[in-house]
Amino acid sequence: MKTILITGGSRGIGRSAAVLAGARGWSVAVNYVGNEAAAEATADAVRGAGGRAIAVRGDVSVEADVLAMFDAAERELGKLDGVVVNAGIVAPPRKLAEMDAARLRRMFEINVLGAYFCAREAARRLGRAHHRSGGAVVLISSMAAQLGAPFEYVDYAGSKGAIDTLTVGLSKELGPEGVRVNAIRPGLIETEIHASGGTPDRATRLGVTTPLGRSGQPDEVGEAIVWLLSDAASYVSGTIVNVSGGR
Repeated sequence: MKTILITGGSRGIGRSAAVLAGARGWSVAVNYVGNEAAAEATADAVRGAGGRAIAVRGDVSVEADVLAMFDAAERELGKLDGVVVNAGIVAPPRKLAEMDAARLRRMFEINVLGAYFCAREAARRLGRAHHRSGGAVVLISSMAAQLGAPFEYVDYAGSKGAIDTLTVGLSKELGPEGVRVNAIRPGLIETEIHASGGTPDRATRLGVTTPLGRSGQPDEVGEAIVWLLSDAASYVSGTIVNVSGGR
């Protein structure tokens, strides 16, 4: 059985991955930053599915919070076997020329610096150098990294492009330690992130334009995350998987 930490695990894709991991009997640390009730509900769902779970508060853009989050996960659940770097934000649609410095700074502090903090801590705790047999890191990118998200979220797209690069580089650093590093690029998935960006119907509205003709569901991404964490993906590393309906 595995022990994993999922950042931004209280809702959406993170929640789906947590519950699917619980169904495998895994132990899951569910990270959240503000919505404690949602995180506790997710932890309850993991337990109901058959796993162990705790909710752990922490802002991924704050280094001390990240260290404390990893410490709490290992103290309560045991040594980590996998980390899902999922926490991220989006903002209301704007052209780059209309974005102020505060928006750009927040976007990159959370989506890039936060992801690097979490990936760095995973690198410090997983692998043969730490008397472990290895582990897995799954980073959540976005199809926006390839498509650019013009007139909407070029800042978000750029932040996810950094995740793609991190995946390739870190997989080469950690491969000799037996740690696999992969990423997933979700497409138009029905989650609350669209509402947080002011366009709650975005996935439904644009999903019909995909080759599969619909938007995706969080569980469809969660299944890919759990597979990449599992031993079934034991020879998969440095790979970015599109879960996007062919978009």
